Amino acid sequence: MDYIEYKILNSLQKNARLTNLELAKQVGLSASPCLRRVKSLEENGVISGYSAIINQNKVNLSVNVFVQVSLETQSEDRLQVFEEKIMEYKEVMEAYLMTGEADYLLRIVVKDLQAYEKFLKNNLTKIKGIASIRSYFSLKQVTRKYNLPIINPKISNENNK
Repeated sequence: MDYIEYKILNSLQKNARLTNLELAKQVGLSASPCLRRVKSLEENGVISGYSAIINQNKVNLSVNVFVQVSLETQSEDRLQVFEEKIMEYKEVMEAYLMTGEADYLLRIVVKDLQAYEKFLKNNLTKIKGIASIRSYFSLKQVTRKYNLPIINPKISNENNK
């Protein structure tokens, strides 16, 4: 990737609703080459999609629960079964395979404590092979960033000389 592509990514992270003409102007290209570069970034999986950022409190989903899950065994088939199952649940916003005490860290979003209890009883505890589940309730969201700290490596390396 070159400097212009990094500028494209940073601009789209700030506002994915930019028209191609606005984006081209911001990154210093004409419209056609800019569109070609964006399409290339999409085709190569650098840009994997576009979405709206919804305020979860405004849609009555104010409870964030961070859940540590440990499996009975970390065999490949058990990991795969767990991962496939949690991807079915709309409440699971993020899931990470971890090192350390727990095998997985999940972020669950629900309306209230009763909704989490229902999710836990009806879904998570029914997945075969789980040894333990620990839930941590968020009291307040201090920060949440959506834009990756994308830096052109060539510029970064030159600054470190």
